[in-house]
Parts: sequence; C-alpha cells; structure tokens
Amino acid sequence: MKQRRGNKQHYIQREDAAYLRVTLSFFTVGLATFALLYFVQPILPILSKEFNVSPANSSLSLSLSTGMLSLGLLITGPLSDALGRKNVMVISLIAAAIFTLLSSVMTSWHGILLMRALVGLSVSGVAAVAMTYLSEEIHPSYAALSIGLYISGNSVGGMSGRLITGVVADYFSWRFAVILLGTFALISAIAFWKMLPESKHFKSSSLKPKTLLTNLKLHFRDEGLPLLFAEAFLLMGSFVTMFNYIGYRLLDTPYHFSQAIVGLLSVVYLTGTYSATKAGSLTSKHGRGKVLLVAVSTMLIGCIITMFSSILAVMLGMMILTTGFFAAHAVASGWVGKRAKRAKAQASSLYLFGYYVGSSIAGTLGGVFWIYFAWNGVAIFIALLTTAALYLGVKLNKLSN
Repeated sequence: MKQRRGNKQHYIQREDAAYLRVTLSFFTVGLATFALLYFVQPILPILSKEFNVSPANSSLSLSLSTGMLSLGLLITGPLSDALGRKNVMVISLIAAAIFTLLSSVMTSWHGILLMRALVGLSVSGVAAVAMTYLSEEIHPSYAALSIGLYISGNSVGGMSGRLITGVVADYFSWRFAVILLGTFALISAIAFWKMLPESKHFKSSSLKPKTLLTNLKLHFRDEGLPLLFAEAFLLMGSFVTMFNYIGYRLLDTPYHFSQAIVGLLSVVYLTGTYSATKAGSLTSKHGRGKVLLVAVSTMLIGCIITMFSSILAVMLGMMILTTGFFAAHAVASGWVGKRAKRAKAQASSLYLFGYYVGSSIAGTLGGVFWIYFAWNGVAIFIALLTTAALYLGVKLNKLSN
C-alpha cells in the first residue's frame, strides 16, 4: 500500500515512473557538481608551474571553492526551506557552470581564485538541498538507497572531472578541459530542470532570524547531530588531502608519471560509486552505527597502505580509502535527515558545512605536511583525522543501539 501524508500525493516509490526520473536527475546533478568542484586536483602541479605558486597556494583553487561552498550552505539551506527546492538547485548549477567557463579565460592567479570561489558559492545551492529533496519526496523505505545513488553520482563526477582535466591537459590544455566541463554542467542543469518532478511534500518555513536560531539550537541540542557535523569535517578532510597531494607524489621521483596517468588514477572513484550505494542498503540490515565504523576503519587501512613505496600498494591504498570514504559519507549524511526533527535542509547544510570546511582546512594544511615531511607526513596527517573520525563513530554507534 502506498503511504500518504494527509491527502497529498503519495511518496515516490521504487515502482513509480517518477522514481527513475528523480534518480537520473540527481545522479546527473551530483556528477556535474563534483566534476566542477574537484577537476582542479590533478592539475594542481600544472597550476603551480603556470602561475608560479607553491603546492599549498595551488590547493587554494580547491580550498576556496569548498570554503565558499560551506559558507553558502548557511544561506541556501534555509533559503530553500522558505522558497522551495527545485528552483534553488537549478539556478545554482547554471551559475556554477557559467563561472567555470569564465575561469577558462582568466590570465591571473587572483582571477582564477575569484572564479573558483564563485563556483563554490554557487554549487552550495545544490549541495544544501539535494538530500533534503530526496528525504522529503522518496518513500522512507527507499530514501537511503536514493541518497546512496546520489552520492554515487558524486563519486562518478569527482572521477570524471579529474579524469578529463588530467588527460585533456596532457594532450591539449587545462583551459580546454575546463571549457568541456563547464559546457557539460550547463547542459546538465537544463536536463535537471526538465526532468525533476516538482516537490509534493515541501512545506515553506520562515526565513526570520529568530526562527533560524531556534532551529539551530534544536539541532545542537540533539545528541547525535553535532557528532555527525564533526564527522563530516574529518571524513572529507581526510579524503581531499589524499587526492590533493597524491599527484605531486606520483609526478615526482621514483614514479615520474605523466599528467595523463595521474588523471587516469581517478578511476579509483568507481569503488566509491559501488560502496555508497551498498552502504545505503546495508544500514537497514546492520544499522547505521556499525556500517559507519566499518567504513571509517576501511579509510584508515587504505591510508596506511599508501605509505608503502610500491605503486600497486599506493593504488590499492587509494582504492580502499575511497571505498571507505563514500560508504561513510552515505551513512552519515543520511543519518542527519533521520535525526533532524525539523528544518531538515538547515540540518543538512550544517553537516555539509562541516564537510566542506574540512575540505578547505585539511586540504590546505596537508600542503604543509607535504613540504616538510613528503608523503609519509601527509599520510600520518590523514591517519590522525580518520582515527578521530573512528572515535566519533564509536560514540554514534552507541546512540544507534
């Protein structure tokens, strides 16, 4: 029997035609969003050379994007609670595509950073709202699976962005790669606008500061939500640090890989595509806490393996860490929607605020460890972050029992 809320339309269920439209829409938008955010990672060494900046400064092209994204989340989440979900997401992705295209013609480092900051601010409208739309419109029995599929799109997007820029930059130029990605994102935004059904269960809430503050206090009085916000910081900080600096390692002695090969290594993201979806289904059987603990432990194991010098060990470690990260993120992000009593978009925004602040701070700080301690220093830094995430996972698991 299809569940109803009052006399509104039923939630979207797996057998409904709208379910495929929603799934494809969010897979595509997740792909485009992460491609725009993370395509700079494999070309950080190229940017260092072309603009004569250090690795830590080069990483600002990513850290500024994620930093501005995290600030934007504090606005776009509550904004969507008042104005609705779909329009906020469509406008955000179109703006991000336009700023990406503009970055391809910038000739100064400050111009590049400005465009990257605006890209991050723009995509906050997608990041803040996507999981909230899914938790509101998809039947509760399939919401975790749908969120897992959306995050799978994120992983494919992260892979595609890195792959395209890594390979195209080697054979043509990084600017041409940026034009390709910006054009793809613009087309994705139009397809998303046409395909995604309008919200049926959205209820507008006030944008008054007093209401926002009341909801904020409610989220932080919850036992689990603050732990999940901190978990987001640690998980994303670990993951981004790995991929920010692994390119520098592989381009250097003893590997001397080409830029194209470094870009091709982003295929390890495919493991995240599988693990995010799988983790979403495993939570119903084993519980969120246990699945989260296994996922974070997997990240730590993968990090340690990358400290070996064999290229097979490095690749294996990257794959294992990626598998664990996307599984952990799928579980933790879905858990936020489950625990939030109201203003769910605001709660998701706070989770993602921690997520992208972790990307900005840890992703840049990792450059200091690279300069002074090379890869082993970076790996130890990541291991410390994942150990802290494991500690929080233990506390969260107790709450889920």
